[in-house]
Amino acid sequence: MTKRSRYEREQREAANVRAKQITAEWERAVPPERAAAFALEVEAARARGPRPPQPDMAPGTAPHPPRPGYEPRPPKKEETRRTRY
Repeated sequence: MTKRSRYEREQREAANVRAKQITAEWERAVPPERAAAFALEVEAARARGPRPPQPDMAPGTAPHPPRPGYEPRPPKKEETRRTRY
């Protein structure tokens, strides 16, 4: 948890109060029928829940293709070392 100074906390609280004032003014300025339609849309969106995760990429597809000229090297072949007698 981050510790915040008293000044920072007061600034955050003031910003939150101002945001609530702006929201209240906006709600008063919007016609009631439009506000009701918006509330229905919000309720429907909340009822749907979060979107399902995107499907994974196709099998065998690298997530980030290499840049041109920086392709991976082919694997080294294991060669047995010969010892000299």
